[in-house]
Amino acid sequence: MRKRIGFTTSLPVEVIFAAGHIPIDLNNLFLEHDSSALVHSAELKGFPATVCSWIKGNFSTALASNLDEVIGITQGDCSNAQSLLDMIGEEGLATFTFAFPPRRNYADLDREIRRLEEHFEVDRSQTMQAKERLDKIRAKLLILDEYTWKHRLVSGKENHLWLVSSSDFNGDPDRYEEELDAFLKEAEKREPLPAKLRCAFLGVPPIYRDLYDTIVELGSDVVYNEVQRQFAMPYLEADIVDQYLRFTYPYTVKERLEDIIPELQKRDVHLLISYIQSFCHLQIDNILLKKYLKQPFLTLEGDKPEPMDSRTLLRLESFFEVHS
Repeated sequence: MRKRIGFTTSLPVEVIFAAGHIPIDLNNLFLEHDSSALVHSAELKGFPATVCSWIKGNFSTALASNLDEVIGITQGDCSNAQSLLDMIGEEGLATFTFAFPPRRNYADLDREIRRLEEHFEVDRSQTMQAKERLDKIRAKLLILDEYTWKHRLVSGKENHLWLVSSSDFNGDPDRYEEELDAFLKEAEKREPLPAKLRCAFLGVPPIYRDLYDTIVELGSDVVYNEVQRQFAMPYLEADIVDQYLRFTYPYTVKERLEDIIPELQKRDVHLLISYIQSFCHLQIDNILLKKYLKQPFLTLEGDKPEPMDSRTLLRLESFFEVHS
């Protein structure tokens, strides 16, 4: 039976596709619906106001989405992931865990991927067949990324939307690829976007709904979406373990900087926006990012899935005004 498998952040999605199931990134699904209502629903269940809105949104989304199982990434993502799984399990939904090793280690990650394969009753050869299929799409996303920073045929917002959805390929790689092919053909015919201040977006995808549009209105555009690009697995390693070892999001600031610094140089980035989520442990990592990156740096903190508040908008306006 083909199952709908939710998950809380990127993991070796190849295994789920190899098993013939439909992977669903709960974060993406959360923002596609009435996300404020989903957050409120979790709070009615007792989730505290001081818990990240993504956690509350994932909980309500999982329960409202006719899923067969939820996989929680309990190491390498949110520190509340295990508690989230406990709450989901209490509602009668099957759960499973996946953990990225605390440090990049081939043997440990290989063991964890094999545990996932065993759970879904597939072997490594089947996983690699799925990887080969997905990598053909990922290669096209690399072209889309170049269209963003090199040729300026694709906006930062479009880049964000395509790359962030590659965490699960919207559950249907064939349809995703068809739509991507059509988009690339359309983009090729465009005139290059006007020259603007070149901005990088660092950190998890924003919960604000209007951030990218506002950046453009203020005379800039994003030419580098750090974590979204990581979801697209840009290195296309031949071995699946190597591929997820190079996935920087689950690891330390040091590994992230090894990816960020060369990309900032290659893309001629002028300004940095580092997004952090309220009540998230990644706020501490942001201290080190600011220490080691030399471009003008603005930290934005988001809480609920809504347009930017007036204070955040004022800070963003002031940042671009000073550096324009």
